[in-house]
Amino acid sequence: MDWFNELFTEQTFMQAVMILSIICAAGLALGHIKIKGISLGVTSVFFAGIIAGHFGIKINPEMLALAQNFGLILYIYSLGVQVGPGFFSSFKKGGIKLNLLSIGLLLIGTLMAVGIFLTTGTSLPDTVGLLAGSVTNTPMLGAGQQALIQMDPENQQTANDMAMACAVAYPFGLIGMIVCVMVLKKVFAPKEFHKKDNGPSDNTYVAEYQISNPAIFGKTIMDIRQSADCQFVISRVWKNEKLIIPTSETVLEENEHVLVISAKKDVDRIKMLFGQKENIDWNKKDIDWNAIDSQLVSKKVLVTKSRHNGVKLGDLRLRNSYGINITRVNRAGIDLLPNRNLRLQLGDKLTIVGESRAVERVSAILGNEAKRLKNPNLLSIFIGIILGLILGSIPIAIPGMSMPIKLGIAGGPMIIGILMGAFGPRFHIPTYTTRSANLMLRQLGLTIYLAGLGLSAGAGFFDTVFTMEGLKWVIISISLAVVPVLIMGFIAAKVFKTGYADNAGMLCGGMANPFALDYAGTGSDGDDPAVAYATVYPANIFLRVISAQIIILLLA
Repeated sequence: MDWFNELFTEQTFMQAVMILSIICAAGLALGHIKIKGISLGVTSVFFAGIIAGHFGIKINPEMLALAQNFGLILYIYSLGVQVGPGFFSSFKKGGIKLNLLSIGLLLIGTLMAVGIFLTTGTSLPDTVGLLAGSVTNTPMLGAGQQALIQMDPENQQTANDMAMACAVAYPFGLIGMIVCVMVLKKVFAPKEFHKKDNGPSDNTYVAEYQISNPAIFGKTIMDIRQSADCQFVISRVWKNEKLIIPTSETVLEENEHVLVISAKKDVDRIKMLFGQKENIDWNKKDIDWNAIDSQLVSKKVLVTKSRHNGVKLGDLRLRNSYGINITRVNRAGIDLLPNRNLRLQLGDKLTIVGESRAVERVSAILGNEAKRLKNPNLLSIFIGIILGLILGSIPIAIPGMSMPIKLGIAGGPMIIGILMGAFGPRFHIPTYTTRSANLMLRQLGLTIYLAGLGLSAGAGFFDTVFTMEGLKWVIISISLAVVPVLIMGFIAAKVFKTGYADNAGMLCGGMANPFALDYAGTGSDGDDPAVAYATVYPANIFLRVISAQIIILLLA
């Protein structure tokens, strides 16, 4: 049995892969355990690594560094590609206020951390680690570690201490955010937000209206749309007892019926615009749209031809050329209202209504070949990682700082990932991966990174935690997790009059804490906190990564 013992004790590449795999498997198994409905998920791998390190399990340091850093790069880049499409659009309209509030949350927490470093005697690496754990943000931890190693390549132990501090703070960050959401809900949420809603979440709403507003009698749909203060799509019109697919030139007359798709929040405006709303539920999942009229069909069509990647929907002129109507665009599980300026991306699923022959012709134009999407665009992934590492290695001189700042392996790949996700389609770069493929890359990278991170930090973890220093860390962690959230939550509600749903979602996104979203507790419009979360998350995850490096380089 010597060969079996050597497999786990001799520091070979096989032993390194074996140990990391065992840690990942054990951590993921623990991540499925829920206590009071709460589980740590993939973060359990971090603690499994700490336990392994505590019991003296070691692997070759160079192999550990390679696995840990490559895992972080893979996770960060895939995350950037995922948030890229919504990164810049999140700053439009109401998103500006939510993002500014989120930045305020970040500043409060950062200033608190700096104050703790200056007044409590806690070392700067430990403080940054506690802050990263309190905001449940492992990319921030990785950025802080890289900044430390950039300044002193031999100071690996201090980087491990930062990970140890993060591990102590993480559970308090997770639970503290949930407690804050419960407090804010109790204080600011209207009564309907205390009702439990287990229904499906969908940002769009379909309703039938009878035209009874004299202001739009005899006007074309284009004229009505230009004068309206909200977006909508008219899917069908009942005109002279006949169901038709409207165009922008279709004229609406009194008492005609229209089927309108809009955002849920705009339903009241749509009712004022068109008139009487019919008491028919057009949002049920079991509606047979093809049975409404034998001449018209409704079909979901995938965009799979590369030449349409990044093309504006209006430039295809599908409605005028083929007499069809595009009622929804589903992207990554989210329904979007189509408009002529919406740029298509590979994998978009369009709901098309029209005559059967016309719909089939449009399907052929767009591709609608699911098999094409199953082939991952690995070339763009590796090119993106290469560009990200090059960008992360560029020294950026900042006046007043003794040494130039580098974005590193956390900042560089994230920026390139965001740019590839946001602008890749416009330049016909095939950045599309299926949701499951992107999730696989992110989870694989994060799992390997957390396993290595925990293993490197585990040696002195329990010896540190169960001391007065560990108790101080716990108090600091709770403060950093709770105080900034409550302060910004009250400011957003009282000063900026932000509704509870947007407030809760903004705070959860600002703290990178999706677990707390389950406790936001909304009524019929249960997707509002999630929308606010998605609005602030892309910019926040980027700023957290950069802020960790700035704190280290300015104060070290």
